[in-house]
Amino acid sequence: QVQLVESGGGLVQAGGSLSLSCVASERTFSSYDIGWFRQAPGKEREVVAAIGWRNSVQSYADLVKGRFTISRDNAKNTAYLQMSSLKFEDTAIYYCAESSRATSRPADFHSWGQGTHVTVSS
Repeated sequence: QVQLVESGGGLVQAGGSLSLSCVASERTFSSYDIGWFRQAPGKEREVVAAIGWRNSVQSYADLVKGRFTISRDNAKNTAYLQMSSLKFEDTAIYYCAESSRATSRPADFHSWGQGTHVTVSS
């Protein structure tokens, strides 16, 4: 079963930047839409951004628009989430996952990774 592996999390001061990566173990990565999600303590998992399998469709949660950028490199089986102007409220575990449809619902995604922790200090 394909599993995605996230990396790039860490501790950053408010206003700083981080770049997350999501690597897939199989070449079928290029056939799926990719979503980035986050889950803060005590909160439900929420979508952050999503990108179509052809790199043609991108969507962002309102809370991150203008600050986060999603991209992908199918030749490297890798998706990215560039985060800037980070806020304390962005603190969460960030996950990536695949979907065979254009959607933002976590239930429609599969092959979830273990997540990478992002902590923003105020």
